[in-house]
Amino acid sequence: MRPLARTVFAAALAGLSSTLPSAAASPEAARPNILFIITDDQSYDALSIVQREQGAKGRFPWLQTPNLDRLAAEGVRFRNAFVVNSLCSPSRAVNLTGRYNHLNGIASNFRPFPAASVTHATLLRAAGYTTAYVGKWHMGSQRERPGFDFHATYLGHGRYENAPFIVDGTDTPTQGWVDDVATDYAIAFIHRQTSSPKPWSLILGFKTPHQPWEPPARAKDLYTGETARTVPNFNTTPPYLQARAQRRSGQPVPPTAPTNLDYFRCVKAMDDCVGRLLATLDQAGLAENTIVIFTSDNGVYLGAHATGDKRSAYEESLRVPLIVRYPALRDAGRGRLVDEMVLNLDLAPSLLDFAGVPAPKAMQGRSWRPLLSGQPTPWRQSWFYEYFAENQKSTPVPDITAVRTTDAKLICYRGHQQWNELFDLTADPYEMRNLYHDPAAVALKASMLREHERLAGEVAYGVPEFVDRPPNWGQPGSLAGTAVEPAPAAPDSP
Repeated sequence: MRPLARTVFAAALAGLSSTLPSAAASPEAARPNILFIITDDQSYDALSIVQREQGAKGRFPWLQTPNLDRLAAEGVRFRNAFVVNSLCSPSRAVNLTGRYNHLNGIASNFRPFPAASVTHATLLRAAGYTTAYVGKWHMGSQRERPGFDFHATYLGHGRYENAPFIVDGTDTPTQGWVDDVATDYAIAFIHRQTSSPKPWSLILGFKTPHQPWEPPARAKDLYTGETARTVPNFNTTPPYLQARAQRRSGQPVPPTAPTNLDYFRCVKAMDDCVGRLLATLDQAGLAENTIVIFTSDNGVYLGAHATGDKRSAYEESLRVPLIVRYPALRDAGRGRLVDEMVLNLDLAPSLLDFAGVPAPKAMQGRSWRPLLSGQPTPWRQSWFYEYFAENQKSTPVPDITAVRTTDAKLICYRGHQQWNELFDLTADPYEMRNLYHDPAAVALKASMLREHERLAGEVAYGVPEFVDRPPNWGQPGSLAGTAVEPAPAAPDSP
């Protein structure tokens, strides 16, 4: 623990036990501890285990994440994990509530998380868990951390070096790289819990690898001289970036391209922190009965689709890494892969399931415990995506709704039907050939439009009042719009 943070941190921990709720009646040993680790803007393939799996298609074969690779080797890796809104604060709100953003109060990066929300943290706390949040919270300028007994976090994005933390409401200076500091707080919390009979649930939010990508000194020279392999959709531009599309149309795709190496240096340094956490669990004798979940709040393009953003509905934006290790679940296997489509909506119901706490009916996800343990179970074949244009000058992404099935995707740009996209993901995994206006794809289009309408109704989709719109919203030339092509009637049965 760094010296400037240690004193306040120890005092905060000392006061924890007197404020905790009574334990639930079930035996504490039967209920797992929970360590949920979430990064910011980490691409699903920014893991060395994925790079090896992809072989010649891997973009960053030089990347090394040995501790995350270890976690995957000892647990289960979900290869089709997605977010239902690819934006930082909204995705985090979905993780907490198990509800879509049009219902949970967070549809942009600028709002405080509603204090009265029902979350997995509030429910676990009521059931006798000690709950804690450490690191990046990322809900506007909010100082409160509702649902958590202890928190050591910072405002907004903080900064990579010497970030001021808020420790249980007290402003606390720290020294060092921000994710190292957050890991210090997390480790101290875990050590404190070894003397308590209560199970615990700890969320650790890393700043990595969100820009401005400032790695610590130990990683600043890693990967020097490396370039990234390009992908086939390197010059395939989103329809709302028409000027860029005209510039890159017909341009050949180079085999490699420069990439921001500091992004990957931050990833490697963060992986070091994961290694420290795993060692702490081992040394404290807690690894067996602790569920460790690792994921990111959203994906990021890193040059795919000629962009570096997220928000929109292509695979690189929607897909996130997801690794789960729970040694006490004997039939979970080691190094197993799961290909069913799981969502960040599913996190809250899953954690509650393992803790023996019923999930509220209002939660819209479902527990992936059967998938983790290899139990045959019917699973979703499609799901609904949403994004609401926000007051962010650098991101001209319009309102989006989308449907993703196991083998196809429909993207609807509300009010801009001419931009709508339809992809056959089996034949076109890089989403380069838009079939929306292709006569040969009329049956697929009709089917996907009907599924869009069905899922929109199922999730009670609507545009909420709490969206923070651009200042020119609704004016000529803005991205505003509400019209979506209606689904065609189902064909008559033969």
